[in-house]
Amino acid sequence: MDLLLIFISAAIVNNFVLSYFLGICPFLGVSNRLEKAFSMGVASTFVMVLAAMATWIINNWILIPFNLPFLQYVAFIIVIASLVQFVEMFIRKSSPTLYRSLGIFLPLITTNCAILGLALLSALREYNFLQSLTFGFAAGVGFTIALCIMAGIREELDLAPIPEPFKGAPITLIIAGLLALAFMGFAGLISG
Repeated sequence: MDLLLIFISAAIVNNFVLSYFLGICPFLGVSNRLEKAFSMGVASTFVMVLAAMATWIINNWILIPFNLPFLQYVAFIIVIASLVQFVEMFIRKSSPTLYRSLGIFLPLITTNCAILGLALLSALREYNFLQSLTFGFAAGVGFTIALCIMAGIREELDLAPIPEPFKGAPITLIIAGLLALAFMGFAGLISG
């Protein structure tokens, strides 16, 4: 039951993009086409799960036992940057089309604050290994959901008669705000 609550909380109630406003750069940058948004979401989810696993091990086996928790930021950033490089190399070899479609946004996963936020929140909440993995997967699923919803709306807006002053970034930010308000409706469901 505890893992289910962590999953629902991270994926829907406390969605990293729409509740904590983490990962806004890829949320706004990659969400113009559903296929790209889904691919970015899957890649981010993969990195989040690996980051949750690696940062938990580093935090609980190295930093805490040696009384070095002040090095969390540095250690977590190094781990995340390394993981993203491995994922980038893997995608480049396994799916060149996906690699080209994600373009600059794939290396930007390194600086995606949602992944660093995941590692720091997991350590702050003192999750065990399984809870940390669940939290990482759920945060990635929530990130993918937010990207796909936004991409679906933006694809439909291509066919809508939008007033000239609202085209482009203004309508995108308005939609992001409305989505955040919609997800706030889940706020009383689960806390944490």
